[in-house]
Amino acid sequence: MLKISATRTLGAILSIATIGAAISFSTVTARAEDKNVTEDQIVRALAPEKKAPLTRGLSVGPQQTVDPAAAAAEGKFVQQIRGRSTRSLSSTEREEIATIVKDKPKIDLEINFDYNSADISAKSLPSVQALGRALTNADLKGSTFVVAGHTDAAGGESYNQDLSERRADAIKRYLVDKYGITGTDLVTVGYGKSKLKDPSQPMAEVNRRVQVVNMENKATASK
Repeated sequence: MLKISATRTLGAILSIATIGAAISFSTVTARAEDKNVTEDQIVRALAPEKKAPLTRGLSVGPQQTVDPAAAAAEGKFVQQIRGRSTRSLSSTEREEIATIVKDKPKIDLEINFDYNSADISAKSLPSVQALGRALTNADLKGSTFVVAGHTDAAGGESYNQDLSERRADAIKRYLVDKYGITGTDLVTVGYGKSKLKDPSQPMAEVNRRVQVVNMENKATASK
């Protein structure tokens, strides 16, 4: 009788352990899927802040002021790079883009690609599709967007530079083909492993990303 009771107790313990493992596995899977962002999250991240022009009077609220001369120079530069191929950008132009986008609305998307490839992985398609819907949203449509590819630190500089450019181009192609976004409204640039998001962990997944930046240049963008 004691033996039977002990067997039943052991069976119950094993059943509970199995259920617990299943619940734990489901939680990890859900968290992995949560990496896909929504259209609303992207729109809110890329929506431009309200800015007030420089005046001699008092400004109301915490609005940022804009230097007209600097804004004109920036607009001229953006116009020059619109429609350019990714590989045609010089290192100087890439760095100028990096400087300009620091203060622009932006979002980092963890978009995975097939190994050693520029093919977007199936699990990342929801994020790219959300991006496509967001960029055609009335609040964002017509702006010029920078699509910047980044890699982790594995591999050589030239290899990673080429890979980041091909991956940025893949995102642009998908957005143009599937969502009808005007190609000249998307400026693609690759930075390879030169601008790690987490330099303390150069091989971390967080460094393998596509950054999308709203250049807010509707004056020269296609409507």
